[in-house]
Amino acid sequence: MTDEFEQVFGSVAAGVWAAPGRVNLIGEHTDYNDGFVLPIALPHAVKVAAAPRTDGRLRLYSKQGDDRITDIELGALAPGAPNSWAGYPAGVVWALREAGHQVGGADLYFDSDVPGGAGLSSSAALECATAIAYRDLYQLDLSAAELAVLSQRAENAFVGVPCGVMDQMASACCEDGAALFLDTRDLSWRQVPLRLAEQGLALLVIDTRVKHDLGDGAYAGLRAGCEGAAELLGLAALRDLPEAGLAEALAALPSELAPLVRHVVTEDARVLRAIELLDKGEFAALGPILTAGHASQRDDFAISCAESDLAVRTALAAGALGARQTGGGFGGSVIALVPQELAAAVGTAVHNAFTTAGFTTPVSFLATPSRGAHRLA
Repeated sequence: MTDEFEQVFGSVAAGVWAAPGRVNLIGEHTDYNDGFVLPIALPHAVKVAAAPRTDGRLRLYSKQGDDRITDIELGALAPGAPNSWAGYPAGVVWALREAGHQVGGADLYFDSDVPGGAGLSSSAALECATAIAYRDLYQLDLSAAELAVLSQRAENAFVGVPCGVMDQMASACCEDGAALFLDTRDLSWRQVPLRLAEQGLALLVIDTRVKHDLGDGAYAGLRAGCEGAAELLGLAALRDLPEAGLAEALAALPSELAPLVRHVVTEDARVLRAIELLDKGEFAALGPILTAGHASQRDDFAISCAESDLAVRTALAAGALGARQTGGGFGGSVIALVPQELAAAVGTAVHNAFTTAGFTTPVSFLATPSRGAHRLA
């Protein structure tokens, strides 16, 4: 990283930082409803070599980009400009300055092995890598959670994606060997041990290769529907609707909003049930919760796709204990909780099923709960 930084920018990097992508075990589309989520950080990460500048310019280069430097004057930073991948790190710098932090320019060189468009939060990893690098470059007194919130603001207000805070909190705050049980209303969290291998289990991630784009309007429409339903029910957020009152609430809502509410309320309940099981060490019992979560995404939230549904069905038939689409939806990745000895067979079964169906060949890998954003060198 430091050698490549010097080749691109002609100067010496001050350090190298990394921030991971994430897999969400359960708790989909609950974060912007003030609900509960349970993500883990992936070993896959965005890395950034960085050095400060004193001339008020921000220069950005990605090894996965178009082989050119994006050069921006800090005073010209504004929502929507730049509107390429560079908008994510530029948005973080903008958010820091908007929040009153005295930060100048920088040269930033990025390299990533987080699959893009796979529902694994490559954008949050890009934002959080930038945020932690800037924190250290400019000696800012900011916690991991504060970096996450600033990164979310960059994505919401600068890039224009109305995401919740789960992805950034996972990228910034997760720890090795644990899932992050997060209450998105007050940002309280705790690390929940998740050492699957000790129980003979593995988490298989299946990238369906169906690229999703949360900025295309569908995500915003779902969020608006949830917020509109909460307003009709007189609630601050759907998190405040107890599962016991769900049937009565659904009867009072327009038919197009009722399924959204049912998903969010039952998904919050699934997160809490998952926590009970993890606290008791009953990891295998997570399987049916994952599968129920997928059915809710497919039938109530309507954010699944043919490839995701096929991956889930095939994984279950091949011996997975549970499986579901993870991430914002409309494609991306599927996770399957599998006995370790069946992981390869499940991956092969999904690969063969996609070939038979004429779908793009999926990519599978095992995910281990990993560390959040940190300095590498």
